[in-house]
Parts: sequence; structure tokens; C-alpha cells
Amino acid sequence: MAGALPEAYPEQVLDRHRCVEDPRTVREVLRRAEDFVPDNALSTVVPLAPATLRRLAAAGFALPPVLASASGPGHRHVRRVVARFFSPARVGTQAGAVAGLVREACAGIRGRLEAGGEVDLAQEVAGVVPPVIISALTGVPNPAHADLKRWSRDSLELFWGWPEPGRQLKLANSAIAFHAWLGEAVDRCLAEERASPDLPGGQNLFAALDGAGVERDRIRSLGYFLMIAGQETTAMLAQTALSTALADGRWAESEGHWADCADPESGAAASRAVVASVLARASSVPTWRRVVAADTRVGDEAFTAGEHLVLQLSGGQLGETEDASLAFGFGLHRCLGAGLAELEAAVILHECARAMPDLDPVGVPQWGHLLSFQAPRTVPVRVRPSVPVGVRA
Repeated sequence: MAGALPEAYPEQVLDRHRCVEDPRTVREVLRRAEDFVPDNALSTVVPLAPATLRRLAAAGFALPPVLASASGPGHRHVRRVVARFFSPARVGTQAGAVAGLVREACAGIRGRLEAGGEVDLAQEVAGVVPPVIISALTGVPNPAHADLKRWSRDSLELFWGWPEPGRQLKLANSAIAFHAWLGEAVDRCLAEERASPDLPGGQNLFAALDGAGVERDRIRSLGYFLMIAGQETTAMLAQTALSTALADGRWAESEGHWADCADPESGAAASRAVVASVLARASSVPTWRRVVAADTRVGDEAFTAGEHLVLQLSGGQLGETEDASLAFGFGLHRCLGAGLAELEAAVILHECARAMPDLDPVGVPQWGHLLSFQAPRTVPVRVRPSVPVGVRA
């Protein structure tokens, strides 16, 4: 999303939203949490058709405000609980696990590549690591991998896309299945904590929220968002970094290329540089939304109560200046998983490049875009002609 935001969205989205692209204005909007509230964080981008609303209502689907969609003391209370599970110390302990998962994934696809086949790194490397790590940090189990990926992507499209009414019903049924699974997962996590309160490692996240007085429906609502943000957007960031590093010469040389990322000594730093550049230019979460609470001004700009804003967090002016400072938001709602996402994306890139330094990208990346999410849909690769796949220890 390198250009102006209005060029990225259909008219039905622009009719309901005002795009804010100046980084100084965006930062001030996010700083003034009482004037610009997150009430629309989990609202659909376009109105849902009556048939879709009836289907969701009949299934008891509801996402009460919590964390990203909440404000005030309630938000701060929940945020303090969740922050403990994503502290820098806890996140740092996962670097080795991420590296091991990447090596295992690469070992599993090496044979197909050596036989002349193509492999999608988005699906078979970037997509498999984040769910395991988020579960390890939170103590919350994952559903079957295929279900989790389908539910996450369908929910992203339902809430942040502009699907036609017929498509909405299909996505709504997927969201209902995800919502139902989360309800069962919350019950299991609470029951396990009550049965074994002294287990090594302490409480799982859902039990910790319950112990802090957070209602069950709000725990499920938080889980709904966290299961997407905690793994799908991180996978999207990793696959963008993989695609970027593979596309030698497409961006500035200083951003690092596949060979640089594969280097055993300097590759980790090169990989972090690629991720930083991706966050500035084309983050997996390039925008976020706010609602204007009351008529107000930011500098020379006037804002009217009730306006729905789309705030640019990556690309545009930020990309031009390599400024990644807004990529994870700003202020009271800055993403708690920022450190985890950066670590995972950089380690995935470095370890994948080390394991398979002689890969070439296949074709031009085809990107998927929603209001607040973007990434290459696939990252297809093959072995460079006449050069066998190498493995660096």
C-alpha cells in the first residue's frame, strides 16, 4: 500500500471512512484516546446484509468490547493482564523455538524442491510457526491448523473486507464456527485451571482474565481477536519479509537480500533490517480505525463527531522515510505483540534463508488487500536452476 489510501479502497468503503495519512496527525489521533475512540475496531467495514445479520444473531454471535475495541479503565485493566503474557522476557524465550520450527518446516519441503517442484513458503513456513508460539505463550490451545487458518482468513474478510451478500453468509458461518470453538476453549481453559491451579507455568491467559474478573463473553471476544492478531497477521508479516528478501533488487540494496539473510554471521541483522523496512513500507497491518467522539481539531484539521477514520500506519510518507514507528500503533492501544511479531518474522526469514540459500521466487507476488490487512497471498519458490539446495549448519 505505497500510494494514497483512497486509491486502495472501493467507493463503498470511502463513503463511510475518512482517510488520515499524515503521520503527525495519525500519531496525535492515536495519542488522544478520549477524543478518538476504538469503538469500530471490531465493526465490519461495510454494513452486513439483513440475512447475514439474522444468521449471526440466531447463532448468538457477539463480540463485546475488550482490549482493541475498548477504552477507559476496563481497557487498561484487561491490558495489564494480557501484557504479562507478552513481556519482553517471555517473548525472548521463544526465539529458539521459532528457529527450530522453521528448520523443521524447511526439512519437510527440501525433498520436493530438490526434485524440481515448487513450494509456497507462505503456507508451509510462515504460516505454521505463529500458531505454535502464541499457544506456548498464552497456554491457550489451537484448533486444527486448517480450521484455524480458514477461520482467521474468513473473519478478516468478513470484518475488514467488502464481501457481497452471498459471500457474507459463507463467511458468517465460518465466523460462527470459530466463535463456538472459542466458547468451548474458554470453558476448557477455566476448568483446567480450577482443576490444577498449581501447574508449572502458572495460569493460561483465559484463566488469568477470569481471575481478574473479566466476564466469559469478553474473554471469548478477546480470544477472537487475539487468535487472529496473534498468529495470522504475524504470518502475513513473515511472508511479506520472505517475499521481499527473495526479490533481489526490487527494493533498495540496503534492505538486505536473500543471500544477506542466509549469512550465518550477519544474516540475523540483515533479516531484522528487512523486517524493519517491511514494517515501514508495507506492514501486514497498514491501517487502523478510530471513531471521532466529539467535534475537535488536530492542527489545522477539523474532525466531526461520529466520523469513522482510517489511519495510515505503514506506507505512504512513512514508507518514503523508512519510519516504522507507527507500524504497531501508538499510545494506549499500541500492539502488545509488537516485539513477538518482529522477532518471529526476523527469525523465520533468517532461518529459512540459511536452510535454503539457493531459492528463486516464482513469478510476481499477487497481493491480497483488506482495509487493515495486506500481504502476498503466496510466496512460491523453486531451486535456482542447476544449483542444488544447500543447507547451512
